[in-house]
Amino acid sequence: MEATTGLVAGSHSRNELIVIQGHLGRKPFKDLSGQMCDICGDHVGETTDGDLFVACNECGFPVCRPCYEYERREGSQLCPHCKTRYKRLKGSPRVEGDEDEENVDDIDHEFNNVDNNKQPISGEPPMMSSSLLKRVHFYTVPEPGRDEKEEGGWAKRMDEWKLQQSNLGPETYHSANPEAAKVDAVRQPLSRKLPIASSKINPYRIMVVARLFVLAIFLWYRILNPVHGSIGLWLTSVICEIWFSFSWILDQLPKWTPIDRETYLDRLSLRYEREGEPNMLPHVDIFVNTVDPMKEPVLVTANTALSILAMDYPVDKLSCYVSDDGASIITFQAMTETAKFAKSWVPFCKKFLIEPRAPEMYFSLKIDYLKDKVQPSFVQERRTMKREYEEFKVRINGLVAKAVKVPPEGWIMQDGTPWPGNNPRDHPGMIQVFLGHSGGVDTEGNVLPRLIYVSREKRPGFQHKNKAGSMNALIRVSGVLTNAPFILNLDCDHYVNNSKAIREAMCFLMDPQVGKRVCYVQFPQRFDGIDKHDRYANRNTVFYDINMKGLDGIQGPIYVGTGCVFRRRALYGYEPPKSSKCPKMVTCDCCPCFGRRKKLLQNSNKSANEDGGIAQGLDIDKEPLMSQMNFEKRFGPSSVFVSSALMIDGGVAPSSSPAALLEEAINVIKCGYEDKTEWGYEVGWIYGSITEDILTGFKLHCRGWRSIYCMPKRPAFKGLAPINLSDRLNQVFCCSLGSIEIFFSHHSPVRYGVRRGKLKWLERFAYINTIVYPFISIPLLAYCLLPAICLFTDTFILPEISSLASIFFIALFITVVATCILELRWSGVSIEEWWRNEQFWVISGISAHLLAVVRAPLKIFARTDTNIMIIISKATNGEDFGGLYTFKWTTLLIPPTTILIINLVGVVVGISNAISNGYQLWGPLLGKLIFAFWVIVHLYPFLKGLMGRQHRTPTIVVIWSVLLASVFVLLWVRIDPFSVRTKGPDVNQCGLNC
Repeated sequence: MEATTGLVAGSHSRNELIVIQGHLGRKPFKDLSGQMCDICGDHVGETTDGDLFVACNECGFPVCRPCYEYERREGSQLCPHCKTRYKRLKGSPRVEGDEDEENVDDIDHEFNNVDNNKQPISGEPPMMSSSLLKRVHFYTVPEPGRDEKEEGGWAKRMDEWKLQQSNLGPETYHSANPEAAKVDAVRQPLSRKLPIASSKINPYRIMVVARLFVLAIFLWYRILNPVHGSIGLWLTSVICEIWFSFSWILDQLPKWTPIDRETYLDRLSLRYEREGEPNMLPHVDIFVNTVDPMKEPVLVTANTALSILAMDYPVDKLSCYVSDDGASIITFQAMTETAKFAKSWVPFCKKFLIEPRAPEMYFSLKIDYLKDKVQPSFVQERRTMKREYEEFKVRINGLVAKAVKVPPEGWIMQDGTPWPGNNPRDHPGMIQVFLGHSGGVDTEGNVLPRLIYVSREKRPGFQHKNKAGSMNALIRVSGVLTNAPFILNLDCDHYVNNSKAIREAMCFLMDPQVGKRVCYVQFPQRFDGIDKHDRYANRNTVFYDINMKGLDGIQGPIYVGTGCVFRRRALYGYEPPKSSKCPKMVTCDCCPCFGRRKKLLQNSNKSANEDGGIAQGLDIDKEPLMSQMNFEKRFGPSSVFVSSALMIDGGVAPSSSPAALLEEAINVIKCGYEDKTEWGYEVGWIYGSITEDILTGFKLHCRGWRSIYCMPKRPAFKGLAPINLSDRLNQVFCCSLGSIEIFFSHHSPVRYGVRRGKLKWLERFAYINTIVYPFISIPLLAYCLLPAICLFTDTFILPEISSLASIFFIALFITVVATCILELRWSGVSIEEWWRNEQFWVISGISAHLLAVVRAPLKIFARTDTNIMIIISKATNGEDFGGLYTFKWTTLLIPPTTILIINLVGVVVGISNAISNGYQLWGPLLGKLIFAFWVIVHLYPFLKGLMGRQHRTPTIVVIWSVLLASVFVLLWVRIDPFSVRTKGPDVNQCGLNC
C-alpha cells in the first residue's frame, strides 16, 4: 500500500470501510525505534505507515501485537502496567466485552466519503507473518451497486460477519498451520498467577474482620469485668488472652491475599529448546550438604545424588556438589560407588521415564510399576537394575559397618595414602570430581552430569559457622568450577521426586517480565515415612499450604532451608534491577504539605546526594566500576572468583585449564578466606543464627527482591522427617532457638531495613511472626496451668456471665469456628491436618519453645554452651514407623508431662470437691472441667506417645514429672495465693465493741 492512500477506518455499526483522504499524517511519537516487548522480549514492531505499534493509549506500555491479541483473547484484557482495559485496535477481532464500549471503534465518527475500491486496513503490512495472520480480521467492503435498503440485507450481512469471525478462531488456524501455533506458544507467558476464587476468599476475609471486631469486644469485656475473688488468676488470664490475640493478628495478616500459580513447561521448551538450535536453558549448580554419615545415612545421601543426576534437564548444564562437612571417608567412598552406579541408573530412568528417580524410593513403591509401560524390554531391564541396586546397597552397608571401628592409625585410602580427614576438626580442603569432563559417560556412551565431592578446610581456632559456612564454601567452589547463574540447594535426605522440578522453577526465573526481580523459587517440603495420622504434625501443611500461599501474594515466601532455586547474583549481595514505574501525579501548589514545594524539596535533596551515592543509582545489570580493593573486600582475594562474580550470565572463561581451576577452588575453601570480607554479612548465606535460612531470605527481601512459591501437582522434592517425639521436639527446639537469636540480633525484622522501605509491611509482619512465636510459650504455659489452679482453689477466671456477656462468648466461638472452616475451604487443608497442627502447637509451646526462651539469653548474653544437637536422626522408609514409639531421654519431655499430671489431678480434686459439698457446685464446675479437658485433649498425642506401644515410659521422666507435680500441688495448698485473707476480727460478727 502506498503512503498516499489515506486513512482507512472500519465501522462497527456499518459493515464497510471508510477511506479519509487528505489526512494530516500520523501523530508525532517519541523515537522509540527498537523498543522491546516487555512480555515476550521481541520487537514491538511498526505499522506500514511507520508508526510504532501502541497497544495501550493510556500509558504506552511496550507490548507487541501478538501479545496484545493473546491478552485480549485469552487473558484478562488489561494492560499489565496501568491495568486499563485494552481497547480494540484497527484490524483486531472482536472479543467478549467489546460490545460494552459505546462509540469505540476504529474511528470515533463515521464519514460519508466512502471509496468503493477494496482497501486493506491501514497500519497492517500486505504480507504478514504467520504469527500475526490468525489474529488480524480484514473487513470486507460492500460490492458496488448493492441495495442498502434491501429487506433483510443487513441481517444477512451481519450473519456472514459473525460466521467469518468464528472461522478466524485459533483452533481452525492452528490445525491448518501447526508451525504458527508453535510461534504463538513461544510468545505466550511461561507462568501465570491464579488468584483464589472470590467465592472462597471473600467470605473468609469478611469473617476475619468480624472475628477481629468480636475479639476486641471480648477483650474489652474481660478487662472491665475483673473477678474480685481471684484477681491474680483473672489478671494472668487477661494478659495471656491479649498475647494470644496479638499472635493471631500477626499470623493472620499475611494470609490476606493468597494466590496459586501455574506453569507451562511446553512453552519453556519451545522457547529455549528449539530444534536445530543450541539449548538455551541456563546452567544450574545443585548443593547437597551432609555432616555425620551415621546420623545422616550415606545410603540416603547417595539416593539424593542419584535422583539429581537423573533429572530431566540437559546433562551439560547440570552440576551436583556434595559437601561433606564431617570429612568422612565413608561419604567419600559412598560417592565413588554412587558415580559408578549412576552410569547404569541414569540411562534407565531417562529411557523409561521413571518417577521418582531415587532408586530406594522407586523400588519400594507399592504400585503397579507396569502401568503406562509399553516397551517389552522394560521388565527385564527393571529386574537387572533392581539387582544392581541391591548389590550397590550391600556395598554401601559394608562401608558403614566397616566405619564403626576406626583403626588406630586412621583411615587409609586404596592407594595407600592416609585419609586427609582423619581428624574432622583439623584437615585440609578436599575436592574430587567423580563425573564430568573426563570419564563421565553412562553405559550407552552419553555424557553424565558433573558429580563433585567437596570438604572445606577446618583448623582449630576458626569459626566455621555450621551449615551457613558450608553453603558459602560451595558457592565459591561452584563459582570457580562451573559458575552457573542458578543454584538449587537440598538437604541430604531430600531427594528429587519430580524430575522436572528445575524446569518448573525456570518458568519463573526465566520470565522476561518479572523473572529478573525474582531471587529464589521456593518449593514446599513434603515428607515420606510419616504415620497415617501424622501424630506430631511433621507434614506441617498449615504452614506450607496456607501461610506460604499468603506470602506469595505479597513479596514471596520465606526461605525454609531446602528445596529452593536461587539466583546466584542475588546471593552475591546485588540489588534487583530497577523496574520502570509510572511517574506519580504532580499536585498543585495550593497545599504546602502535599503540593509542588514538597516535590521540589525532594528533588533538591536527591540532587545534593547524587554525587555521593552515584553507585546506587546505576543500573545493577551494569555494575559500576569498582576498584580491585573493593572487590576483594566483598568477595575475597581470589581474582578468579571475583571475575566469575562479575559475569551476569555465569560461565567459566574458556581459556582456564581444569588443573588451574581446581587449585583455585581449593584456595577459596580455606579457613581464613572469609576474613575481612562481607561473606556471611552481605554476601551468601547470612551468619548470626542456627536458622540461617530465615536470615538469608530476609536479607534478600530487604534488598527489594521478591520470591515465588511453586507447588507443582507432583511434589518436587520429598524428605525424611523425625518420626518419634523426642527427635521432633529437638528439631523444633533448634528452630525456636534460632528465631530468638535473630530477634536479639542486628538483623531483627522489628527494626532492620525499616528506613530503606523495600520490604513490604505485610511481609515484615510475617518475618516478625517467625521470630516472636517462641515467646508465646510463657503465656501458653500459664494458660495450661490455670484450669488445674481453678479446680484446686474452687475459683474461676470469669465472673458470673450475664445474658449480654453470653452473646459475646457465643459470637467469639462462632467466628473462630467459621474462620477456621473458611480457611480450610480455600486452602484445601483437611480438618485432621489442621487439628494435628493445633495439638502440636500446644505440645511444642510448653516444651521446645519454652526451653528455647530459657536457653537463648544464656547463649546470647552469657556466652554459655547450650550443648545443642542440631543433627536429628530420621527414620527411613524401611522401618515402617518402627521408631514412632522410640523414646530418648530429653528435658523437653518434663514440662508437658508435669502439666498433664497436674490437670488430671485437678480434675479428680474438682469432682471430689463437688461430690462432697453438694450438687449446687456442679454448675460452676462444668466450666472448669471444660477448660481442663481443653488442655488434656491438646496434649493427647503427647500422652499417647509417652506411653508408647509397650505402655512403658522412661522412669526418669515419670519420677521428675510426679515430683514436680506433687511439689506444685502441696505448695499451692499451703500458700493458696489467690484467696482473699482478712486480718483481725470479723466486725460483722463481733461488732465494733467486741
